[in-house]
Amino acid sequence: MLKQPASPLKFGRLLLTGAAGNLGQVLRPRLKAYCGVLRLSDRSDIGAAGAGEEIVVADLTDKVGVHAMLQGVDAVAHMGGISTEQPWDQILAGNIVGAVNLYEAARLQGVKRIVFASSNHVTGFYRQDEVISPNTPPKPDGFYGLSKAFGEDLAQLYWHRWGIETVSLRIGSSLAEPKDRRMLATWLSHDDLERLVVAALTAPIVGHSIIYGASDNQTSWWDNTPARHIGYRPQDSSDVFRAEVEARQPTIDRNDPAALYQGGAFVKVSPHG
Repeated sequence: MLKQPASPLKFGRLLLTGAAGNLGQVLRPRLKAYCGVLRLSDRSDIGAAGAGEEIVVADLTDKVGVHAMLQGVDAVAHMGGISTEQPWDQILAGNIVGAVNLYEAARLQGVKRIVFASSNHVTGFYRQDEVISPNTPPKPDGFYGLSKAFGEDLAQLYWHRWGIETVSLRIGSSLAEPKDRRMLATWLSHDDLERLVVAALTAPIVGHSIIYGASDNQTSWWDNTPARHIGYRPQDSSDVFRAEVEARQPTIDRNDPAALYQGGAFVKVSPHG
């Protein structure tokens, strides 16, 4: 965890959705330093509230519950929803209906900044020998990536029509360490995840901006130059794990679509269950 500055820029009440998920669990202790009250939400039990925390159990498909969840909130770190390739009905409920409910609640409650956990799978069908930017058109690699592309378009709509600013984070692989050679390019350390979310929350002017979430890896398919105004500067790198990963995966099957496309195994997962 990062050492916080003595007087960080703070929100009165910050909402973290998906607090029981993998990224939510990483961010929960880290975001407390940036707000007076951290409101935590998930459809699952996330335990008792700690100091400076509030707990709200709500399903994103519950419009009334989501509206109550946004009441009194200054900004949102939206990590909730379905985070892997799943059958369409689950994606539709969590990532389409849920996202609309969240943005409508933000509009009605006067919330003006959302950090949206999008995904690199919005562009998963670009090849691994291409370098793309946040301005590159989507090529989703499944229903999950498609739903995140919808979320980015939703954020664009709510910015243009109602002035709600969003930073859409096309998150790579945010794990303790990279598991394979693909992740040498996509890895996002937990400390850099915190840096990315905080930069997205606190940048003075963002409109609707898109930025890829990756650490300062030697191998990279994503050029974040169009999003430099966010102020995100990664400080970690997958290169410290490179020798170990390459020894564990010494060869690559170049006929395997997972080795050709940036989305990795997601390009092969059936979305039909």
